[in-house]
Amino acid sequence: MKYIINTIRILFFALFFYLMINGKAALWLALFLVSLVLALVFGRIYCGYVCLMNTLMIPTEWISKKLKLQTRNTPRILKSGYFPWISLAVSVALIIISKRVLQIDFPILPIWLVLSVLITLRYHPAVFHNLICPFGALQKLFGRFARFSETVDKDACINCKLCEKVCPSNAIMVYPVDKKAAINKSICLQCTNCRQICPTKAISYGKFTN
Repeated sequence: MKYIINTIRILFFALFFYLMINGKAALWLALFLVSLVLALVFGRIYCGYVCLMNTLMIPTEWISKKLKLQTRNTPRILKSGYFPWISLAVSVALIIISKRVLQIDFPILPIWLVLSVLITLRYHPAVFHNLICPFGALQKLFGRFARFSETVDKDACINCKLCEKVCPSNAIMVYPVDKKAAINKSICLQCTNCRQICPTKAISYGKFTN
């Protein structure tokens, strides 16, 4: 499963650059808008499989850990949760102003790609996914209504917490009360990391029940 998912990510990465080179960036925007509708049913599949930033952040996190650059701390300025919406508003404003005033297409996606890598070199990916990414803000809003998502069979959960360690968005947590894992579908990237590592196969994709 891991190799299939990585192949899908690489193919979408190649598709993005193909569209950019051929001046068809609007098609990528259309793909993102379609993904928001799909998120209402299937969850944030765009974030887990299509998003260019996530694709680059995965190897970046690996490098960061190897170099011991990463910290689990979260910048205080981001803790209010408003920053993703601010970054979204600023991004849209820059696109509109550059197009109407400067008559150029502002390279918003490449800029966010660079930022996602730089931030992930220092912080856990959840910081960018949950507290910075403007596209993630919209995916989170739509994803909270998803009918299908990764879900946990609490009877099979053994409180090993392996799923917590591999989740890039801190979407899964083992609660101290019942010592069972639960998934926050609004921030779950549907990446299957938790499912792949679960020793009892307690996690599966299906109708959300947590």
